[in-house]
Amino acid sequence: MNDLSNGVLRDHGGRALKPIPSLVLYILVPIFFLGLSVSIFILIVVRNALFFVFFLLLSALVAAFVVWNVRHWATKAAVFWFLDSVPESDLRLAQHGQLVKITGIASCGSLSLESSYEKATGCIYASTLLYEYRGLTLQPGNVKRSCFQWHLAYCERFSTDFYLTDQKSGLTAIVKAGSGCKVIPLIVESKLVNTKRCRILSPHLRKWLTERNLSSESRLLRLEEGYVQEGSSVTVFGMLHRNNEMTTIVQPPEVISTGCLWRKLLLPVDVDGMILRVYQTAAGHSINQDSIQQAERW
Repeated sequence: MNDLSNGVLRDHGGRALKPIPSLVLYILVPIFFLGLSVSIFILIVVRNALFFVFFLLLSALVAAFVVWNVRHWATKAAVFWFLDSVPESDLRLAQHGQLVKITGIASCGSLSLESSYEKATGCIYASTLLYEYRGLTLQPGNVKRSCFQWHLAYCERFSTDFYLTDQKSGLTAIVKAGSGCKVIPLIVESKLVNTKRCRILSPHLRKWLTERNLSSESRLLRLEEGYVQEGSSVTVFGMLHRNNEMTTIVQPPEVISTGCLWRKLLLPVDVDGMILRVYQTAAGHSINQDSIQQAERW
């Protein structure tokens, strides 16, 4: 079993997605101050505000471009488009060490997972995210956190090894998404609990919070859960490994770049890990298609 919870909690799911290299910021910041100094000098000496206004407009556009690219949903959208641009592979023709994109039906291996809140069994992937709405607070520990926003307070996210039957060839491969594998799940969690209208917590939610040593006091909470049960249609992007008659899909050994998406105004995103994408899960538990389409539109 692969525990992805800690990385998600620290970086809100984007640790394996690196949108902007630090070198870019190190270059832009000195250029900004240099341009600002020159524009102010021209404004004072020549008394011509045209260059100063042009510099402010250009700086605003660059700042908006940078903010656009550092947003978490923007980096995930870039991975969506990258994965869509990769053609489907055929397990019969793919070679050892080749990067492949395989879509097929998933089935559990020796270990299956159970979702935390809904207790769905027979899962190859499960995640439960608890968000807390923070209003105006004066606590020292929350100085760095902005007020009046939802914050990820607790996270459970797990994946495990599973079998994937290729829809093209009918062959089956083992997907090594278990312990030690970096997994980038393109899966939208469904909103199960939202106490925005009523802060009274249900007994089931209170029990779930107590079992995890979380506060069960009445407050604004939002709980989201996503899971992939066997029988679901899954797309996996990774490296093919052949050993005798065994075919496995493992994490790519190197970081992969999505490339520039100029039509979407997105810089290259470095993808470090295996990509796992699901459109619809089994047992009637549907992924929120509106959320996926919204991410893809962005």
